[in-house]
Amino acid sequence: MTLLRSLLFVPGNAPRMLDRALALKPDAFIPDLEDSVPIDEKANARSVTASYIERFAATGKTIIPRVNSLDTGLLEEDLAAVVGPHIFGVSVGKIDAPVDVAEVCKILQRLEVRAGMRIGTTKLLPWIESASAIVNAYEICVSSSRIVGVSLGAEDFTNDMEIERRQDDRELAYPRNAIAIAARAAGVLALDTPFFAFRDPDALLENSGDSKAQGFRGRFAIHPAQVDVINQVYSPSDAEVEHARRVIAAFEEAASQGRGSTSLDGHVVDVPVVKRAEALLESAESMGAANP
Repeated sequence: MTLLRSLLFVPGNAPRMLDRALALKPDAFIPDLEDSVPIDEKANARSVTASYIERFAATGKTIIPRVNSLDTGLLEEDLAAVVGPHIFGVSVGKIDAPVDVAEVCKILQRLEVRAGMRIGTTKLLPWIESASAIVNAYEICVSSSRIVGVSLGAEDFTNDMEIERRQDDRELAYPRNAIAIAARAAGVLALDTPFFAFRDPDALLENSGDSKAQGFRGRFAIHPAQVDVINQVYSPSDAEVEHARRVIAAFEEAASQGRGSTSLDGHVVDVPVVKRAEALLESAESMGAANP
């Protein structure tokens, strides 16, 4: 899977912010044509973003522009401005059902043919941000081979539900679980909603730790200061890596004595525990290779 721990939004109509972002180190840049751009600036954002795509690609980072949703009438023009060989994929908001994915994919196919690209090259990150989308989460996840991950949009979700957005995120417990499980079953990444208290790194650290524990593999950043914290949380820590190695060593010693389980630090170590440890070490190794 593509490494997508931190995905940094940059307003697509702001050249100075785009210039500064070029020196940053998120796993993915998200030039934004949607929520961070006023309606009167949409056309300008397309033009500015298109002019920066090659410069972002030259950083070696993954480029995934966020475009406006189908219901705005702006999607096709947005995609025409950004689809090409220099982007990894696109992020599309307010996907409620597989039929929405199919419509987006039709447009992408036309644009890929026009650009001389192989059909299916452009990947897709749908935003799940309504009650209907939560109910359809697994069907959305498996609706196209272009999909590499799905994203929770907490602000639009709570607006759709007509419920209050709370500081402790308890209103997101079910949608987070539903999306994480659906994504895992479909073999794609679950990516968490942005954390709006961007001047509170300790709260971001705690919130992201809870998110990781629910099965999310990364999250969107709305400020450069969030990137390092997010990368830290969604990567195995040194302590986790060391514990995983001890788990495997303890199990191998038990297996050499003909036993199918053992204990470590007062906890049972059996096959599922060992598989989890092996997966963590594999993840740590792949992240190390991606971040020499």
